Amino acid sequence: MIRLEHVTAGYGGNRVLNDVTCHIARGERVALVGPNGAGKSSLLRVITGQLPARGKVWVLDTEIERLCPRARARRIAVVPQEIASDLPFTAHDFVLLGRTASLPRFGGPAAEDLAAVQEAMTLTETWTLRGRPLPEMSGGERQRLALAMALASAPEVLLLDEPTSHLDLRHRAELMRLLTRLNRERQTTVLMVVHDLTLASQFFPRVVLLSGGRTVADGTPAEVFRADLLEHAYGCPVSVVPLPGQTTVCVLPRL
Repeated sequence: MIRLEHVTAGYGGNRVLNDVTCHIARGERVALVGPNGAGKSSLLRVITGQLPARGKVWVLDTEIERLCPRARARRIAVVPQEIASDLPFTAHDFVLLGRTASLPRFGGPAAEDLAAVQEAMTLTETWTLRGRPLPEMSGGERQRLALAMALASAPEVLLLDEPTSHLDLRHRAELMRLLTRLNRERQTTVLMVVHDLTLASQFFPRVVLLSGGRTVADGTPAEVFRADLLEHAYGCPVSVVPLPGQTTVCVLPRL
């Protein structure tokens, strides 16, 4: 599904990814974690073809440069970290942008496009916001609309760049349950940048830890969320505390 082989990339003379190799199978749900500047967001940009890289990048069993932009947009959806607050759209029209790659070159949305938008907004609890202008939305509402826009395209691959940053506890948990459901029921491949390591431990069977543009660890949360690995990656002492009655852990910095 996604294969990165010895990928190196950067901006100008600043290298941000160094010889990264990673394979993600169809239907996997993977958290991408690491300190600020580790290369997490850049890795997503490499996968979408936005950031040129040395090495080999395959997505959907095709080299990324061989996928035309329209084909990429139909099969790969991205939820960015921030959504501009001044976009001149209603919530409904913003989510409808997710259907752009499926629309005819000349003509408006069909009934199936409008149905896909309604389903995506219902899943993300944003249908009641459909007539409101985007500038009137809170950061959390815009983030849920960004997810709805991504889901409207019915993607095979869903890439998310820290989508929980503006969400309260309830909406954060609901977002993660929705992603888990989509992954299990539709076999949507999910790769998500996560800063909350406890959240990653709760919801992701596999974790990839980056630091300094390199892969430090790749495995289950139990294999990756070890104090020695995290302290090496983040440069600070941490405590990894098992949660009672669960297989997950709570990761805290030691003060």
